[in-house]
Amino acid sequence: MEEQLTVRLPEELGRALRAAATRTHRKSSEIVRLALREYLGLGGAEAGRPADRVRGLLGALESGTPDLATRSRDVLLESLRRGG
Repeated sequence: MEEQLTVRLPEELGRALRAAATRTHRKSSEIVRLALREYLGLGGAEAGRPADRVRGLLGALESGTPDLATRSRDVLLESLRRGG
């Protein structure tokens, strides 16, 4: 069962938390949970950089472009010119 905790934050910390939530498109509560995991050394599935959390997926999807790795810049520019 999950526990609920109410915490009072100094203004500066509250502002920083809200800014981080906006910047990362996450809920403040999620950021607090991540920070507690990090502080307590628990790690887990949510810990780490975003790239670390999806490392198993990298290269696992078919793009339909056989030479995407060597032409990624060109493919991106072509996509932007087409508008999508």
